[in-house]
Amino acid sequence: MTARFAREVPAGPPAGPPAGSSWPDDGVVAPYHLHVDGFLHTVAGAWIGDSLLTVLRDVIGVTSVKDACEQGRCGACSVLLDGRLVASCTVLAADANDAQVSTVAGLRTAGPARAVRAAFLEEGAVQCGFCTPGFVVAVTDLLTRRPDADEEEIRESLAGNICRCTGYGRILAAIRTVQAERGTLLSGDAPAPPHRGVGR
Repeated sequence: MTARFAREVPAGPPAGPPAGSSWPDDGVVAPYHLHVDGFLHTVAGAWIGDSLLTVLRDVIGVTSVKDACEQGRCGACSVLLDGRLVASCTVLAADANDAQVSTVAGLRTAGPARAVRAAFLEEGAVQCGFCTPGFVVAVTDLLTRRPDADEEEIRESLAGNICRCTGYGRILAAIRTVQAERGTLLSGDAPAPPHRGVGR
């Protein structure tokens, strides 16, 4: 099955550059740079049609970004690209030159990400775990933009993420848990942390 990206790309390295194109004959592009989870990576010798997903996994080695549908329909490869939620399989990597890419690994303590991860575990929203990185990125993006999103907005925002194990109920419960805990913290009603003496 040929992957469909946000912009039509050849199914393999082209026989020659299109008219007026500066592509090399073999479709290899000049080196470009990606800032992934705070680290600068130089990508050299990549094919013009490589998606951001392919480069993240096969060149940079970020395997938490999952390769599933390659059509932008399942959400398993979700990342933040310059702060915008995207399916990395639909973005040409070369088009992301000098962009900031955040994967689930880079969101461990950013915004509500830490609380989202904890709530997924607490509510049992993780089974096989394949879709979880994409969900955590998508939920973190949603709650950063709309911390008080209602259920309709949550469902709409996560429509691009597919889970074949949990039935979504536990994922929604995890999101409500994060919202409730954040509301408690903002209201000042959170319990005080336990006192820990020096050296304990």
